[in-house]
Formats: sequence, C-alpha cells, structure tokens
Amino acid sequence: MSEERIAKQGAKVLFISLGCDKNLVDSEVMMGLLQKEGYVFTEDEYEAEVIVVNTCCFIGDAKEESVNTILAQAQHKEDGQCKLLIVCGCLAERYRKDILTEIPEVDAVIGTSSFDHIVSCIAAITEGKQKEVFCDLNRLPEITSGRMLSTGGHYAYLKIAEGCNKRCTYCIIPSLRGSFRSYPMEMLLSQARELAAQGVKELLLVAQETTLYGMDLYRKKSLHVLLRELCKVDGIEWIRILYCYPEEIYEDLIQTMKEEEKICHYLDLPIQHSSDHVLKAMHRKTSEADLRKIIAHLREEIPDICLRTSLIAGFPGETKEDHEKMLDFVDEMEFGRLGCFSYSPEEDTPAYSYPGQHTEEEKDAWRDEIMELQQAVSYDLGQEKVGETYRVMIEGRISDEEAFTYALEDMKDYRNIYVGRTYMDAPGVDGYIFLRSNREFMTGDFVMAKVTGAMEYDLIGELIDEDELTQ
Repeated sequence: MSEERIAKQGAKVLFISLGCDKNLVDSEVMMGLLQKEGYVFTEDEYEAEVIVVNTCCFIGDAKEESVNTILAQAQHKEDGQCKLLIVCGCLAERYRKDILTEIPEVDAVIGTSSFDHIVSCIAAITEGKQKEVFCDLNRLPEITSGRMLSTGGHYAYLKIAEGCNKRCTYCIIPSLRGSFRSYPMEMLLSQARELAAQGVKELLLVAQETTLYGMDLYRKKSLHVLLRELCKVDGIEWIRILYCYPEEIYEDLIQTMKEEEKICHYLDLPIQHSSDHVLKAMHRKTSEADLRKIIAHLREEIPDICLRTSLIAGFPGETKEDHEKMLDFVDEMEFGRLGCFSYSPEEDTPAYSYPGQHTEEEKDAWRDEIMELQQAVSYDLGQEKVGETYRVMIEGRISDEEAFTYALEDMKDYRNIYVGRTYMDAPGVDGYIFLRSNREFMTGDFVMAKVTGAMEYDLIGELIDEDELTQ
C-alpha cells in the first residue's frame, strides 16, 4: 500500500475508543472526518492499514487499559497490515513524549483539543513532517456535520462543553482537557437536527459538567435554554442529562425538566462522598447538609426523578467513621443508580501526596461494601416498581441462552424476549427491563410495559396496549 493511498482515500481504518462517552463523541467526529476523505472502516485489526486508539487515563485502571491496547495494536505492524498507528485522547495529552519514546511503533500522538486535525495529521505523517499535533489546550475543537455514530443509531451523546473549571484534588482532567468552554447553542442544535435525521431518538447531554453550560458564552447558566430548544427538534423523543454537579443545580433547570415532556426525569449527580471531612479534602463544593437539601428539593419538585451518583472509596485520610457515614447516607438516600470506584492516586494532583493513603485491599473492600449495600437498595426499589407501567425503548432481542444467563428461564416459552430501557436507565451504565412478547420490534421502538418482577438491577415486564405502539 502506497503512502499516497493512506493520505488520500481507500485505506482501511480501525478505531478503538476507550474511556468515557465524551471520548466516544470525539472518536465519532474523527471517524466522520475520515469518512468524508474516502477512508473506510474495519473491525478486523489484522486488515486495518491505519489504527487509531483514542485513550483514557482518568484512573489507574484506565491508564493501564490504554497502554495495553496501544501495545497490542503495535503488534499489527508485524502480523497485520498496519502502516500507521495513531494515539489520541487523554493519555496522549498527558504522556506525549513517553509514548513516542517508549513505543516506537506509534507514528503520531494527537492532543485532546486537536482531534479535529486527524485528516491533516495522517497527511503530514505520510510526508514525514509531523508526529505530534497539540493545539492550545483551551481551544474549542470544530465539530462539523457528518459525525459517524457508533451507538447503534437510536441514541447518541451530545457533548455540550469541553474542559472543567473545578479543581477537585483527585482529578487530572482540567490539566488534560483545559478550562470549561461551552459549544455555541446554534452548533449544538444543528448537530441535534442532523442526529435526528439519522434516526436518533434519544440525546444524552454530556460534558465534564453540564450544569454550567453557557456561563462562558452567555454569562449565565443556560442549560435550561438549550434544553427547551432541543425539545423542539423533530424526531428526538428522549433527552437525558448526565454529569450535573449538585451545587450547580438551579431552579430554571428543575422547572424546565418538569415542564418539557421529552426530558427524562433522570439526573446524574456525581457527589463522590458524603462525609464533610472527605468532601473538604476533595475540594468539593458541597457538604452533607447541602447534598441532603438538594436531593430533597429535586424529589419534592419531581417526585418520580431517578438520581444516579458516583462515589470514591478509600480517599486519602478517609477514616472508618467517614466510610460508615457514607454507608448510612447511601442507605438513607436510596439512589436509583450508583457506581463506586476505589480511589486512584494520580500524579500531578494534590491528593497524590496526601497523607493517609490506603492500601488497594482496603479501598477495594470499602468499595465492595458500598456496592453490596446499593445492590440491596436497588433490589428493594425494583420490587416497589412491580405493577407500575413505563414507556420503554427497545434495545434489542436476546436468545434463549442469554435469557438463561440473566436467570429469565420463565420467559423461554416466548419466541421473542426483548431487552429495553426505561427513562430511569442510561445506556451502558444502568439496568434493563426484559419484556415478554411474540411481536416483532426494531431497536429504537417505544412500547408501553408493565413491570411484573424485579432483580437486583433489572426489571421484568410484559407489553401492554401492543396495538398502540409509539414510534
């Protein structure tokens, strides 16, 4: 294969996107740009002529996964068709020199604010001119039309901002992604209309922090304004909001969620801890009393709201008493969805050098305790939903073998067992509802279902009003 072909068209590209959904959006944008230039995509790593790895390094496990993935793909310069290996994303931003030095098979590294230069980067590599593409960290990458979806087409992430102005002591993201900067509303609405035209029915709004949207552009919080405009886009039926810092929740946002039918009564509130001692050490802007007040107000205004949160176990200096407080808080608050991570010490963050570092065994034990408690909470909440009716988005159909795996033996007499999501479930991180039906549905169809049973994280249901499907 000639260098001219790589630089112009026809080359087969393998894209590997690691980490968060925000990273996935960057990958989809890059794939769209390459597709416009005539590149074609493959899932076969042995036939790929260009391999792009979009990396993550938020925590230690993500860093290890990224490095291992790069090393694995580097082998395909020997046993496959790979001619160019490109690394982008957070690991590239953080360790650009190390990657090029330690992994000579890597042909180029691209920074987090430079992913829209993927086409020119490939052209430069083939001419032997450039191995690094790193723009100003606070530059706002250009997102044009033609994004190539990798989520199946019925839902998509809409990244509304880049970077973060918070300085949590455990987090490296501001130094890798820059300061908070919002994408213009017109650009986002254009993206939403294009996504809807491609068949997308659910938009998931993402950023490092969605609640501050518009502060830099419009000098005031404008997420509620964006939401009202997105609700006007034909074809979009669900809008889901992720990554809302609790202290930034504001009344106009709450009222917009109440008034607009397309907005799911679902919020992701990453609180990280509940003990005032630990929250202060993390440089979080809330206290336990603040969190209780915010959660109570949300539930008072939107009684059926589903709250998801994320927690960190084993933060430096966290005591057994702090841990017990968090267990009590989780038990009392009854979050609909919850994830917990063991603290990961990251270089160049203040918490990295804090005294009172815990062993991996201690951190993991505390994490497991929290998740065991949440499993019980989730089971009880699921039982309370039995008999309730929900609108469900169909995600697909499962086989008898999969039904057995999910302990759904009582469903195996049905020809079709479908898996779907309610408004309470974000894709990839939350639960499912399994539905009995002998009818045929497509991924992305909406149906009405009654809950007939519940497991720890998933629901079982049956279709109702099957002749009145909402498309």
